[in-house]
Amino acid sequence: MRKIFGTDGIRGLANAEPMTPETMLRLALAAGRRFTRGTHRHRVVIGKDTRLSGYMIEPALTAGFIAMGMDVTLLGPVPTPAVAMLTRSLRADLGVMISASHNPYADNGVKLFGPDGFKLSDEIEAEIERAMEAPANGLAPAAELGRARRLDDTEGRYIEFVKATFPKGLRLEGLKIVVDCANGAAYKVAPAVLWELGADVVAIGRDPNGFNINEKCGATHPETMQSAVVAHGAHLGIALDGDADRLIMVDEHGRVIDGDQLMAMIVQAFARDGRLSGGGLVATVMSNLGLERFAEGLGLRMVRTKVGDRYVIERMRADGINVGGEQSGHIILSDYATTGDGLLAALQVLAGALQAQKPMSEVTRLFEPYPQLLRNVRYTRETGDPLQRDHVRRAIAGAEAALGREGRIVIRPSGTEPVIRVMAEASDPVLVRRSVDDIIAALEAGAAVG
Repeated sequence: MRKIFGTDGIRGLANAEPMTPETMLRLALAAGRRFTRGTHRHRVVIGKDTRLSGYMIEPALTAGFIAMGMDVTLLGPVPTPAVAMLTRSLRADLGVMISASHNPYADNGVKLFGPDGFKLSDEIEAEIERAMEAPANGLAPAAELGRARRLDDTEGRYIEFVKATFPKGLRLEGLKIVVDCANGAAYKVAPAVLWELGADVVAIGRDPNGFNINEKCGATHPETMQSAVVAHGAHLGIALDGDADRLIMVDEHGRVIDGDQLMAMIVQAFARDGRLSGGGLVATVMSNLGLERFAEGLGLRMVRTKVGDRYVIERMRADGINVGGEQSGHIILSDYATTGDGLLAALQVLAGALQAQKPMSEVTRLFEPYPQLLRNVRYTRETGDPLQRDHVRRAIAGAEAALGREGRIVIRPSGTEPVIRVMAEASDPVLVRRSVDDIIAALEAGAAVG
C-alpha cells in the first residue's frame, strides 16, 4: 500500500505525485466513501489558501465528492481553522483544507477534518489509503449526484467567531499592531478582526498573486514583520503562515517571541483565571525544557507528544487539557477551536498583555530558555535507516549519558523527506553543541548519508 499521508495530511509538489488531479480525485472518492454515514444528504466543505495550484486541486476533489453523491460547499481562501470550525457549524460530514501551510507556492497539500472538526486519526487515514488502491465503488446513480455551491459569507462567519473569543469588555484601542498575513489564507480576515476590535492595523503580506505565499513574509520569515514593527513604532507584530494555523509574534523592539513563551503566557493566564483544565499543558518533544520547568513552578504538568499538532490535540482530548501547542507556533486552545489557530491564539496573548498593562517585552518573557541546538542530516534511503547502525546508537547513548537528567536529546526522522533532525538542550551550551556534533558525526560516517 502506498503511503501518502504524512505528519499533517498530504503534501508535495503541485502536479506531481501525490498532488495530481488523478490522485486527488481518488482521494475524494475514498474519503467520501469512508464518511458516508447513513441515508441523509451528505455534505463536504472545502477551503484553500492562495496558491495557484488550488485552482487545479479544488475541482478534482469536488468532482470526486460529487461522484459519491455528496454536496460540496466551497469556502474559497480561508484559514485552516475556519475550515475546521465551519465543518462543525454547517454540520458537514467532512472538511477539506487545500494548503501546504508554510511551504513555498510550488507545493500544495490536503488536510482532512472529520464531522467533529478534528483532524483524522492515523487509523482513518490508513483506511482511506487502502480504499484509494481499490477500484472505485459506491458511486452515486446519475439522479443522486452531489451539487457544488459557494458559501458567500465565509469570511464574515469566521471573523465573528474569532472576535467572540476575545474577552468581553476588552478592546485593542491604543495598540498599533503589524500583522503579516504571508500572502496567504488570512489576508482578508486577520486585518479585519484586529481593526474591528479597535487596533491601529499595519497589514503586510496581504497581496496574494498565486506565487508569493510565504515568500519572504509570514511566520517562516519574521524578519519582514520585525522591520515593519520598528519602522512603524508598533507595539507588537503578528505573523501567520500560509494557512494561518501557526503564529509567530514579536515585541515592541522587534524581537521574536517563540511559541513556548506564548504558551507559557496563556497557561499562566488560564491558571490564574481558573480556566485551565487538566492540570497543565501538552507540548511536543521539541518544546524547551525551560517551559517544562516553568509549568512545574506553577504546580502544573507538561505532557509531551511527538511532533505534529494533531498528536498534541489527541493527547489534549485524552487528558482533558485545554491548552497545547508546538514551539513552532501551532497553539491549540480547545475551549474555542479543534485545531491550531494563529489569530485566535494571538488574541489570547493580547488579552493577557492588556490585563497586565505591560509591554509585550515584559509579559512574554516568562522563563529563560535552556540552550538548544537543532541540526539536520540528509541521508539516502537506499542505504537503510542510519539510526539502526551500532555506531550511531553508541553515539546517541553517550550523548544522553553526558547530558544526564539536566538535559535531553531528541532524534526525529522527518515524516516528509529523508532527513534526520538532531536536537539537544541543557543548561551548558558547550555540552549541547558537543552532544549534537558527536551524533551528527556518527550519522555522517560511512555510506549512510547521501
